[in-house]
Order: sequence, then structure tokens, then C-alpha cells
Amino acid sequence: MTAEVDQVFRALADPTRRSLLDRLHEHNGRTLGQLCEHLAMTRQSSTQHLEVLEAANLVSTVWRGREKLHYLNPVPIYEIQERWIHKFEGPRLRTLSSVKRRAEEDMTEKPTFVYVTYIESTPEKVWGALTDADLTAEYWGHHNISDWRPGSRWEHQRTDGSGVADIVGTVLETAPPRRLVMTFGGPGADSDGGPSRVSFEIEPYGEIVRLTVTHENLADQAEYDAASAGWPAVLANLKSLMETGHVLPRAPWEMHTELRAANMARNAAR
Repeated sequence: MTAEVDQVFRALADPTRRSLLDRLHEHNGRTLGQLCEHLAMTRQSSTQHLEVLEAANLVSTVWRGREKLHYLNPVPIYEIQERWIHKFEGPRLRTLSSVKRRAEEDMTEKPTFVYVTYIESTPEKVWGALTDADLTAEYWGHHNISDWRPGSRWEHQRTDGSGVADIVGTVLETAPPRRLVMTFGGPGADSDGGPSRVSFEIEPYGEIVRLTVTHENLADQAEYDAASAGWPAVLANLKSLMETGHVLPRAPWEMHTELRAANMARNAAR
């Protein structure tokens, strides 16, 4: 853990790398060429800086056809904030941050959250973990129920036997065991820009797989914050189940119970 934090601090110490992160914060999902625009550096220099940011898990990449898109991963910065700031000045700084964010928020573009993890497993097993109702209940706390055919409904049902679905959507694309795309929202949710969309990309590499989760068309900063807290927790539990045969001893999303409850209330109110 200490080595990972050291990597993050070293990556953030360079003003050029901070500038690259600022550009991704302004417009996530940029190509190398777009990141080089208006910056006094060559493509080679930009590539080297991006490699440092990727090694620190501050930047994630997704291939779209021939384009390699770069996304800001805020999780390491959030973890530093939790470790070094939250317990000292949390309430006051959260208030200031909220005021600043509202003043700067650009309502013309909806945010996208991207998270990448590496799992010692096979694509087939990871695909099964994403689509099997009993397995999702183990690591996600909900049954993911569908026939997983394009156009079919899917539901994220509670495990208490009530049949209540906290999240529902439509399966948009399936390509077992490599790609799954679906809409993602609360029952009856009606967003002006349509529902958010989640895609899972499963890429084999020897004895491991790279799992990339992209959550697009998020309604606002609150939904982005919920995704930033929720997906790392769910995928950490999935990784543990795949590699050790059991989930983590504590549900990791319990660290964000207030945020989780607020997001579920937002979904229910829509």
C-alpha cells in the first residue's frame, strides 16, 4: 500500500502530469493527440508522462476501435484525501468543495467514470461472475437477473427475497465472454439525457484478465461521486472472490453508506 501511495505522490509532483490530469478533468476520454494540443511537449514526452500516471493508477485507458482514450481515475486521489485530509478537516472542506464544484460545474457535458482492475482468472469465469445471479449476490449483495440477450430487461434485485430491484436497465450488447453493455438506473428513473450506460470489457492476458468498467452518461456530479465510490468497492469484492474463493471480510461499500443511501434515495424519487 505504501509503495502505491508513493507512486501517486511522485506522479502528482510533476506540474506537466498535473496539467494532463487537469485536461482529463475538463474533458474525460481524450486521445493522445487531443492531450498534446496546446501543450508545449512532443507526443513522446506526453506518452512518457501518461505511462507514469497509468502506473500510479491515476489514468485508465480504453481502446475504441483504433483510438486509445485516456480517462481520469480519481480513486487514488480520493484515497489520499481520505487518509490525509478527511479525518482532520473533512466537514469544512467538503462544504467548500461543494460550493466550488457547483460554481464550476459544466452542465453541457455529462461525466464518465472508468475503472480498471486486473484479476487472476479467465474471461469465462469473470463473465460468469458478472451475469450469474447467485455469484453477483455473493460479491455485490444483489442478484443480477436477466437472460442477457440484447433488448432484454435486467434487474439488480435485493437478496432478502422481496424481489425488489434497486437498479434496472436494458441489455444493449453482449459478446460473451468479452463485452457486456447495459443501461443502468433506478426503477422509473427519468433523466433528461436518458439513462446512464455501463460497459464491461474483459481482456485476457496470460493467466490474468483486465476488466474495464465504463459508466457513461451520468446525470450529474452526485451520480459520478456515487459511481466513484461504488464501482471500486464492488470490483474489489469480485476480485477477492475470483482469486481466493471468498469475498472480503467486510462489504467494502459499507465505508460509503451515506453516499450509497443518498444515491438510492435519488433513484427512488425519480
